[in-house]
Amino acid sequence: MNSDKHRSQYLLIGLTVAFVILAAQLFRLQLLDNSFKISADNNALLYQTRHPARGLILDRNGKVLVGNKNTYDIMVTPRYVKDFDTLALCRILDLDPEYVRNKFHEYRMYRTRIGYRTVTFVSQISQEQYSRFIESAHKFPEFRGVPRSTRMYPYNAGGNLLGYVTEVDPKFLESHPDYSAGDYTGRTGLEETCEPMLRGEKGYSIYLRDASNRIQSSYRNGEFDKPAVPGKDVTSTIDAELQNYGEALMRNKVGSVIAIEPSTGEILSLISSPGIDVSVLGEINKYYTQIAADPFTPMFNRAVMSPQPPGSVFKLVNALIGLQEGIVGTDTEFPCRDGFHARGISVGCHHHKSPVNFTEAIMVSCNSYFCYLFRDILENSAYSSEAEAMDRWHDYVQSFGFGTRLGSDFPSEAAGFVPASATYDKVYGKGGWKALSVISLSIGQGELGCTPLHLANLAATIANRGWYRIPHIVREHGNDTTDAKYSEKHYTLVDTAHFEKVIDGMYMAVNAPAGSGATARVAAVKGLDICGKTGTAENPHGDEHAVFVCFAPRENPKIAIAVYIENAGFGATWAAPVASLMVEKYLNGEISGSRQWLEQKMLDANLLHKVPASPDYVPPKDDD
Repeated sequence: MNSDKHRSQYLLIGLTVAFVILAAQLFRLQLLDNSFKISADNNALLYQTRHPARGLILDRNGKVLVGNKNTYDIMVTPRYVKDFDTLALCRILDLDPEYVRNKFHEYRMYRTRIGYRTVTFVSQISQEQYSRFIESAHKFPEFRGVPRSTRMYPYNAGGNLLGYVTEVDPKFLESHPDYSAGDYTGRTGLEETCEPMLRGEKGYSIYLRDASNRIQSSYRNGEFDKPAVPGKDVTSTIDAELQNYGEALMRNKVGSVIAIEPSTGEILSLISSPGIDVSVLGEINKYYTQIAADPFTPMFNRAVMSPQPPGSVFKLVNALIGLQEGIVGTDTEFPCRDGFHARGISVGCHHHKSPVNFTEAIMVSCNSYFCYLFRDILENSAYSSEAEAMDRWHDYVQSFGFGTRLGSDFPSEAAGFVPASATYDKVYGKGGWKALSVISLSIGQGELGCTPLHLANLAATIANRGWYRIPHIVREHGNDTTDAKYSEKHYTLVDTAHFEKVIDGMYMAVNAPAGSGATARVAAVKGLDICGKTGTAENPHGDEHAVFVCFAPRENPKIAIAVYIENAGFGATWAAPVASLMVEKYLNGEISGSRQWLEQKMLDANLLHKVPASPDYVPPKDDD
């Protein structure tokens, strides 16, 4: 009896506790927490996305390279769309009726996936188009405009450098679940590199709507709205004025230019020509087919994606290796009888005095001198075989950054290629090749592949007397600074003491008096002490390719630069003038009166007709 009484008491207590818990939960849900009510009321609520303003891209001096302007997206909820005047909507939004038909065919095809979601019908319409739409919006109640910012470009330069922003596609969404249909993302260039910082965070506004899908009012006065978080501004290493000037000089030419601040590794300008015109970046999808069909491949960024033989500028690397290995000294002389000739192998050279010493060989770019030097590097008795010497040479070259991705923060960087003994063992068989078999490497030809970024980094490394910092293009974003790896020094395997000997030759190549045979006197600028090296690469399908690397001033260098112009003839004819004008513009702020004729010549030159209408590259043979 007693136990029955206790069981009744326990049951009553349990029911009372359960009732209290249930009442408390109902109180919380109905009066304190509206999240479940909102979920239940979703059919009556409209969530309108608030797109964040994308972060600005600034140059090193705070000038805007990429800004924002206001446009609108027209949104639609396909499930609620009734018959409407298609032609009238097309006239208002400047659309082709076929576009509308295709869109709604797509909505019907994916109606299950879309459900009751609101999707983008047309993106980035102008203020004028939006104003016309607003005047007639009552005729299209299922459509509405949503403001969003799109990109604008104060400088008509840097299409390949800056990259573009485009709407995400289904393939992109598969690997990026944090994006949704209708979102935009950066593609190529700085827009891609800095996407995590630039994109910002979407928000939303909640509106009440009636049974006809018409918006009635803001839900709870915006209490549950989520504001969009703007993207962070990014400060790049680029000098806007230098970039703009360099692109003007490279107009109507095929090639690339990269300028670096040697002490920091910061990229001052990065030019690929012909490139994407910034006027089409905001509507890249509209012009994509036309751009992709261009025989000069403007979307291909030659500056970082095009490994090509470096030509005679690579003699600088072999010269430094020869010094380090004790093969040559500054007084070492070799003959040149219009080239190098040994055991049936000949490498031609232009006419100049003979013999020449180390400094003169760099000044006049003597092919014969560097063939002798390279042969002695591989036939060095300090090594057990030419294959062992070759692998040591390979290690030296790689220590300059060649044959690897340098690790830049710019996307799509190519590694290039530096051969080793295994490369030739595959071709000739082990032990089946000698120094003369690979003599073309002495003048930067053969199997070598280097991007213009590698060549600019070489100029910076020599300017620093033996070390470089990884070239990079982002300075800071928000309150963050760049990765620590960009401040580390990377030393070559060549002692610092040897670099001055090579710099002597580079200085003479630009600043030696008339009649000396110096190859780059056109690049001389009074007071700047430019040190440079020309390169000219033969091309069986047209004129030679022109190459030039330099840095300035000689002491405490502020800029190092590489110019590669395809089918442009000798390095001194086109590449050296472009490089020296950019150096002068950067260091002096203007071009001196005595060199304005050279500037005008570069601005007016159109070399496109010399370039074969094919993106295929044929490795050239050096002849300067």
